[in-house]
Amino acid sequence: MADITDIKAILYTEKSLALQENGVVVIQTSPRMSKNSLKEVLREYFGFIPLKINSMRVNGKVKKFKGIQGKRDNYKKFYVTLPEGAKIESLEV
Repeated sequence: MADITDIKAILYTEKSLALQENGVVVIQTSPRMSKNSLKEVLREYFGFIPLKINSMRVNGKVKKFKGIQGKRDNYKKFYVTLPEGAKIESLEV
């Protein structure tokens, strides 16, 4: 079962900030997180149930650093539609 520690970050990009104006928050999590477990985390820690959750799995890129090949971590990205008046206080911009 996933918990709050599986949430890595809230993404603040040009696209995600435009979506936040419409009540959609973009959350980056570990790849094992599911929609249902994210819904439970949001209900338990932030006190609301999201209206809609869309997910996207992102594979890590292969990169070279000083000639040594490595790979970035895989992660999931969730687009969470918040109900009217709901906010994530610790994540305000």
